[in-house]
This record gives sequence, structure tokens and C-alpha cells, in this order.
Amino acid sequence: QVQLEESGGGLVQAGDSLRLSCSVSGQFFVMYAVGWFRQAPGKEREFVAAIARNGDYTDYADSVKGRFTISRDNVANMVYLQMKSLIHEDTANYFCGATFAIGLNSYFTSPHEYAHWGQGTQVAVSS
Repeated sequence: QVQLEESGGGLVQAGDSLRLSCSVSGQFFVMYAVGWFRQAPGKEREFVAAIARNGDYTDYADSVKGRFTISRDNVANMVYLQMKSLIHEDTANYFCGATFAIGLNSYFTSPHEYAHWGQGTQVAVSS
């Protein structure tokens, strides 16, 4: 059973940086593609960033390109989301998702493709 736990959220000012972490328990983490999503109150969960099993392939939502960086450590079973130049619109609950991927270079941008989720970590950016 794969379990995910996010951490690193908080209240920051516009322009600040935060690094979110996602700890993934369970065997064979290297077999899972991972993504970060966020959900603001009253809105649907939206894609933020995704990373393939080997870490070589990534994708980002247009709204965060150039500001956010996703990375993973397959030895430590960790996934990170480095967020810079935060803006008020980044305020949301951030979720880490994982899903088994056959393809080494596969990543997924739809929340419906993810089988496992963490409980989320809240990020609030004051303007």
C-alpha cells in the first residue's frame, strides 16, 4: 500500500519561496510517476507539476512555469516542489499524487490518472 504525506506549507508573502515535500511510503517508489496538484476553496483540483519515474521528464501548468520546480529522490522516496516568486493566486491546498507507471518516461497531468493521494498541505500567499 502506497501512502503519501505532504509537508512544507505555510503562510508567506507575495514574492517569497516555499519548498513542499512529499514522503512516499511503500515499496517500489521508482515504479511510480508523481504529480503535484492544488485545490483552492470552491474550485476543482488542478494540475501543477508532474515528474516521470526516472526524474528526467517533467511538465508544468502554464501558470507556474518558470517559478516552480518539481524533483524527486528515488533513494529517499521523496518528491519536492520548489516554489518561487509566489503570488496570491498560488494560495491553495497542495496535494501530492502517485500512480504506477509502466513507462520510464511517463508522467500524467490529470488527477483522474492518480491512484494514491496525500492529505494535502496548505499554502497561503498574502498580497
